[in-house]
Amino acid sequence: MATVVSKTAVLHGKVSLGEGSVVQDYVVIGSSDEGEVEIGEGSLVRSGTVIYSGVKIGKGFQSGHNVLVRESTVIGDDVLIGTNSVVDGHCTIGNNVKVQTNAYVTAYTTLEDDVFLGPCCVTTNDKYMVYGSGQLKGPVIRKGARIGANATILPGVVVGENAVVGSGAVVTRDVPDNATVYGVPATQRRGQV
Repeated sequence: MATVVSKTAVLHGKVSLGEGSVVQDYVVIGSSDEGEVEIGEGSLVRSGTVIYSGVKIGKGFQSGHNVLVRESTVIGDDVLIGTNSVVDGHCTIGNNVKVQTNAYVTAYTTLEDDVFLGPCCVTTNDKYMVYGSGQLKGPVIRKGARIGANATILPGVVVGENAVVGSGAVVTRDVPDNATVYGVPATQRRGQV
């Protein structure tokens, strides 16, 4: 299957698109700097998406419309980033991750394999909200964890493997493996998922 790039898409610098990938209208990939962009085979980059230089994406990637992926981000295979979502720079996203519409993945966040982020989920990386403090530390969402719609995960928090964070929760401290938490602030409600 051939790779298809819309005539209205703009590719800057060195961009590598895997076989069978589709880049729709008004997509911007790369920037004027020297960085590279790699996007694996069978990927679908929907209209309005912007992907900065220095990004490496595995096979089977799908973006919704108007997605932003910032520099120095590594994304695994079979990942979906939903419409209007932002993945800030220096993030690591594993395989089979689903990030739903309007989610914000802050810089320096790690999403391990099989993570689900619900719509309008927000991660944060600046405990004291001081711009330029140099103290940024995103959360780590471990393998198989599921984060509900409108949940907020504070800086440096670790959400354990297969944990569930309920919709609307504000997670202020680490969540154990297999735990279910919800509320403001989020507290553990039961031991196993």
